[in-house]
Amino acid sequence: MNFPELPALAEPSLSARVQHAIDHKTKPLGALGRIEALALQLALIQGVERPELQQPQLVVYAADHGLSRRGVSAYPREVTPQMVANMLAGGAAVSVLARQQGLALTIADCGVDAPLAEGAVDLRIAAGTADAAAGPAMSIEQAERALRNGMALVERLPGNALLLGEMGIGNTSSASLLMARLTGLPLADCVGRGTGLDDAGVARKLAVLVEALAANAAAQTPLQIAAALGGFEILTMAGSVIAAAASRRVVLVDGFITTAAVALAEALRPGLLAACVFAHRSAEGPHARWLQQLAARPLLELDLRLGEGSGAALAWPLLTAACALLADMASFESAGVSNRE
Repeated sequence: MNFPELPALAEPSLSARVQHAIDHKTKPLGALGRIEALALQLALIQGVERPELQQPQLVVYAADHGLSRRGVSAYPREVTPQMVANMLAGGAAVSVLARQQGLALTIADCGVDAPLAEGAVDLRIAAGTADAAAGPAMSIEQAERALRNGMALVERLPGNALLLGEMGIGNTSSASLLMARLTGLPLADCVGRGTGLDDAGVARKLAVLVEALAANAAAQTPLQIAAALGGFEILTMAGSVIAAAASRRVVLVDGFITTAAVALAEALRPGLLAACVFAHRSAEGPHARWLQQLAARPLLELDLRLGEGSGAALAWPLLTAACALLADMASFESAGVSNRE
């Protein structure tokens, strides 16, 4: 399928001008540390010297997984629609954080195994994927529909920042499978405890995922791998990331599952990682390894493993602070302060 072209997100002349402005603010050189690098990245994403963040959109992509019937999660499949309802009612962590941060919150039903909840955006492909341990989780046509749904959703949303969240019992299994295929790492290095599995649960999960990799060994291209091993919410999210990067939106990535969506999007449309800010390093063990593979430095390390977009919401103030400092902090010349020279 065809994807939109990406703008040039590495412009040397713009980078030099913004870095000069940062270096001549009233502070020792580099004293704001990684906030300076963040400010530069935001400027390059937007293609301007003074980036502004407007109408940020936090989207939670929800769907069920066929693998959830194989005992790969500590929670039953029914939790997915129950948590979607909790989010829509305002009681979930992401709901609270979105209100606190002034983030518009959208819940997108990409394939929950329950009737569409009132207030959710209908992006349903089916009532959950098939069991990937027995064959492809979805057809190529379904995978393409999910990607198109994600792109169309972003095109309808206002603003210039997309914060990623997800909900789906079993989706750490899908993310682990994608990690193994996209990185080439051993599957055992890509599997964590998810929602809190004990050692026996992790061993059971790993055995099921070994079956899934074997059942889908024929998948070779990124799209084939996505269809074989992905979830509807992960593919829909990947489509949204592609559309967001193409329209110079900042993409704020949450944890392990959203990293899977971004890595998949990068495999499908190379070059979009430059538009992505990684919010935090999750306590889900494989996440740190995947961030290293992507050469991504997350902003926070808070031992989070909730998902939902909670880490993205917590990191959001750092992005607004970086923009404010770049726009409003005085230079040595404007403030009449002597520079070190």
